[in-house]
Amino acid sequence: MGGAEFDITLDQITATERVIRPHIRTTPVLEVPAGDFDLPLEQLRFKLEMCQYAGSFKVRGAFANLLTRTVPSAGVVAASGGNHGLAVAYAAHKLGIPAKIFVPTVASPVKVAKIREYGAQLEIVGDRYADALAASKSWIETSGALEIHAYDSRETLLGQATLGMELERQIPDLDTVLIAVGGGGLIGGVAAYFAKRRSARAVSVIGVEPESAPTLTYALSAGEPVDSPAGGIAADSLAPKRVGELMLPIAQRFVDRVVLVSDDAIHNAQVALWDRLRLVAEPGGAAALAAVLSGRYVPRKSERVAIVLCGGNTTAVNFQRSA
Repeated sequence: MGGAEFDITLDQITATERVIRPHIRTTPVLEVPAGDFDLPLEQLRFKLEMCQYAGSFKVRGAFANLLTRTVPSAGVVAASGGNHGLAVAYAAHKLGIPAKIFVPTVASPVKVAKIREYGAQLEIVGDRYADALAASKSWIETSGALEIHAYDSRETLLGQATLGMELERQIPDLDTVLIAVGGGGLIGGVAAYFAKRRSARAVSVIGVEPESAPTLTYALSAGEPVDSPAGGIAADSLAPKRVGELMLPIAQRFVDRVVLVSDDAIHNAQVALWDRLRLVAEPGGAAALAAVLSGRYVPRKSERVAIVLCGGNTTAVNFQRSA
C-alpha cells in the first residue's frame, strides 16, 4: 500500500470538532427534487460548504492547525491555490496570528483580494500550486514560521473530517457522498470519518476529479503519489500536481470510486446551480455535481445522495451591474 500510514481515529475527529466548533459555521443542507436537474432520482441533497467562513471548507483545517499546534512568534505560512490561503489568512486574522501566504498566478482575483483583506502578507509565485509550495518551503527555512499544509497534515485532515461528522448529523440516512478532489484533504478526512464512526450503516464516498487534474486517479493506479497534469478550469483549487501522502492509504481503503469530469461538465454544473437554485459555486465547488449531471456517476433512483459544494470564491457572477 502506497503512502505513509496514518492512524486517524474517531476520537481524534471528535476532539478536533469540539476545538474548532466555536470558530466555524454549521453549513446548511439543501434538499431539492432531483427533477429540478432532470435526474431520475427522488431527491438531491447539497451540502453548502461555500457558505462556510472564508467561502470554503478549508477553514475547518485552518482552525484545526492554529488551535491545536504551538504557533511560533514568526506566525504561520501556507501555500495555496487560493482557498486554503484564504482560510489560513481568515483564521490567523481572527486569532491574532501573523500569516504569510504564497499563491500561484492562477489564483482567482477574488481569493487574492480577500487574503489581503484579512491582513496576511501575500506572495504570488509561479504558475501552479507546486511553485507556491516550493517558495513557501524556502520561507519556512529562513523565517521559522509554522507551515500549515493545505492537505497533507494530520491537523488538516482532522479538521476536514468534521464535515463528515456534521453531514451525518444532518442526513442520518445518507447512502453516498460525492466530494471533489484536489490534494485529498477533504475526501481523506470525510472517508476516514465514515469508516471509523460507530454505525453499522455504510456510506459510500465517491471522489470527483477534473480530467485535467487527475491526482488521486494517478496515485491509485500507481499505488503511490505521482505527478499528474495540473491544469484546467479548476486549476486554482483542484490541481496540486500530487495527492497527499497521508490521505492516500485512507483513499485506498475507504474511497469507493473516483470519477473524472471534463471542464465543460464543471462549467455546466456551475451554470445549473445558478440557473436553477441561485447558488454560486466556483469550478472546484461545482465539480462533484458535474459527475452526476454528466453521467460519470449514476446513482440508483432511491439512493440518498449528498453532493458537497465545497467552495464559492469566484467572480463568475457580476454584482457590479445595476440590473
